[in-house]
Amino acid sequence: MKEGVIIRRMIKADIEHISKAFIHQGWPGREDILTSYFQEQENRERDVLVAESDGFVAGYITILPVAKHGPFVGVYPELSDFNVFEPFRNRGIGNQLLEEAEKRVRLLSEIVTLGVGLHSGYGPAQRLYVKRGYIPDGSGVWFSDHPLAPYSSCENNDDLVLYFSKRLNREIQ
Repeated sequence: MKEGVIIRRMIKADIEHISKAFIHQGWPGREDILTSYFQEQENRERDVLVAESDGFVAGYITILPVAKHGPFVGVYPELSDFNVFEPFRNRGIGNQLLEEAEKRVRLLSEIVTLGVGLHSGYGPAQRLYVKRGYIPDGSGVWFSDHPLAPYSSCENNDDLVLYFSKRLNREIQ
């Protein structure tokens, strides 16, 4: 369902709307990080794409010109902090956000990267990334921004991540 959805750059007013959407889902507000994202966008250090559905903020994704975490640090662009809010899920909005983000990354690189958490809260994103052709990079699981050694213990929280990449300009070989 694509009607009424606009993908655009973040504006300052989005900070409050996005933070309230997180609170509405029972999560903490994120005004500080969103303010930081907006400032980084103004400084051309990050791009923030917002999905708006019939006048409501439905989700967002950020684009870093070069990865700041994981195995692709300083090498390829990275998509990060991808969220579609619960009332807007299963309408294709996530796909639209990723499509626009990939379109913009193509101007910088033929490869885009991302990291995704491993607990079930990331399940919908994990599935979407695989369906869109992202493949694991092969470096294994990372914990707290370091490769996790085989047979090590860790906590299944937001710091437990698997990194993926996707070739944008041709089929993956």
